[in-house]
Amino acid sequence: MPVITLPDGSQRSYAEPVSVEKVAADIGAGLAKAALAGKVDGRLVDTSHVIDEDASLAIITSRDAEGVDVIRHSTAHLLAQAVKQLFPEAQVTIGPVIEDGFYYDFAYKRPFTTEDLAAIEARMHELSEADQKVTRRVMSRNDAVEFFRNQGEIYKAEIIASIPEKEEISLYGQGDWVDLCRGPHVPSTGKLKAFKLMKVAGAYWRGDSRNEMLQRIYGTAWGDEKSLKAYLTRLEEAEKRDHRKLGKEQDLFHFQEEAPGAVFWHPKGWTLFQTLIAYMREYQGRAGWQEVSAPEVMDIKLWNASGHLATFGENMFFTELPDKRKFCLKPMNCPGHVQIFNQGIRSYRDLPLRFAEFGKVHRYEPSGALHGLMRVRAFTQDDGHSFVALDQLFDEAVNLTRLILGIYADFGFTDVRIKFSDRPPKRVGSDEVWDTAEAALKQAVTAAGLEYTLNPGEGAFYGPKLEFVLRDAIGRDWQCGTLQVDLNMPGRLGAHYIGEDGQKHTPVMLHRAMFGSLERFTGILIEHFAGKLPTWLAPVQAVVLNITDGQAEYVRSVTETLKNQGLRVTSDLRNEKVGFKIREHTLQRVPYLLVAGDREAGSNSLAVRTRNGKDLGAMPVESIAQKLIAEVTSRGRTSLEV
Repeated sequence: MPVITLPDGSQRSYAEPVSVEKVAADIGAGLAKAALAGKVDGRLVDTSHVIDEDASLAIITSRDAEGVDVIRHSTAHLLAQAVKQLFPEAQVTIGPVIEDGFYYDFAYKRPFTTEDLAAIEARMHELSEADQKVTRRVMSRNDAVEFFRNQGEIYKAEIIASIPEKEEISLYGQGDWVDLCRGPHVPSTGKLKAFKLMKVAGAYWRGDSRNEMLQRIYGTAWGDEKSLKAYLTRLEEAEKRDHRKLGKEQDLFHFQEEAPGAVFWHPKGWTLFQTLIAYMREYQGRAGWQEVSAPEVMDIKLWNASGHLATFGENMFFTELPDKRKFCLKPMNCPGHVQIFNQGIRSYRDLPLRFAEFGKVHRYEPSGALHGLMRVRAFTQDDGHSFVALDQLFDEAVNLTRLILGIYADFGFTDVRIKFSDRPPKRVGSDEVWDTAEAALKQAVTAAGLEYTLNPGEGAFYGPKLEFVLRDAIGRDWQCGTLQVDLNMPGRLGAHYIGEDGQKHTPVMLHRAMFGSLERFTGILIEHFAGKLPTWLAPVQAVVLNITDGQAEYVRSVTETLKNQGLRVTSDLRNEKVGFKIREHTLQRVPYLLVAGDREAGSNSLAVRTRNGKDLGAMPVESIAQKLIAEVTSRGRTSLEV
């Protein structure tokens, strides 16, 4: 007689084994209709799953994140079923859930076209309307291999061979279609309504460039049409905000094949980049951080000693001198900071000792993964390392967490999530050391009054970390800052200080990056503000325009006056109509357009317009300067619409 405990604590007893769908029906007809899966003792299962002993149970619907994942996984199978019906010669491989959707890889004799995608999506809707029941069965390994080989699905047979011996082999069927999958899946195809195929791309089998090239069809799926439409609208808005497009329009930066994954910064883009550095330099300086600089190229022996070579070597760039001595371009700044710490004798009185660097690092990323400023091979970190005694770790972690959140607030990011990443499979250090580091970091976050979600196995190879995830203006999440506890690397590199007891002690090292990558943070800012950067960040804060040549000298004088007060102001004296110039600088998203006609030149004033077309009327030059300086110094988003 299983006793089922529901999320609200209530219990239901049954005289015999009971399915998830039966429990849902007993609770209510509405829940039974909405049920997509169940969660039994923390494990996701199909609604057909039978419970034969006492257990906790949650009914999963499209309102749950896990329910949406079940929908996406099931829609990937719906896609494969449609492809096989329309293109029987295609072979199926894998179809996992990804962020906001799913994909499925196929082997086919020719590329799928846009017309093919439309036909496939139409067939998927037909299969959804048919409301085919989804069933699960278990097969022996040999029978499953034979089943798929008989169907000509050699990729599926290969996948089965790679499944661990003790793992159950399960197959899911719907109509005439059967696929290998561990599940769970929706009860029937009629649950799959809100989906859309997005694009097709190439992908190597098992991600190995030595293997066959497959075709990957991407799609998105949601719990209802409203959510799907909202997502597609968000994609349209994201396309308008694409930092690569805006970067070209605003003449900020470019990329070219001679330096893949490295940025060519133009004057205005470099001004923005340096403004970010100046901000961080001031901010961290007030918090007790000392700026340092370590070499970009260092002997491979150092990277071997630090543990980077063994755990990160495949992502590093190497060079060899004529004397056969091998060096690496630094992928991280931490070993260099330990070398600075190691110079001279350090005392417990020196701690915490905080080093910061705007360090240029290089990491190999596959060409297909590069994406504008968001994914590069050469980038600058606002990196910092705090060396502390073990009993200082807690307070330092709390202070750093608050420091990072304060920075994001200055840039208009108030919706920040924190993820806690614990030990990865590939790591250095003993489990005891990891236990200490993980416990300290968790306690620090809790003490700061913050909540976090778990990100299992995603810590750095040398220690656990916190990841700070920013939500932007259109609801997208961006992982930026990190805070990592390291009880391993200082000891590996011989760092020590003299304690109060006169003995040598190994310091704990806290790694922190607040922007993360300056390149990536710049790209996020451009997209977050749709190119309309706050006045204090804008590369050009105002432009002064003349109406006729008669005001040219006045415009030059006013521009110089404003520049002398530390403002980034330019003039536009081209022999063009003022309307044309206003439109051009509006497209450049310059915060303020200052227009001079004869009346303004005669009264030492300027007509003020915003980039959003708001007319603020004529203002004295002195008042304009005060207004701009106030916006810059307050670092507010200002009254401008962004």
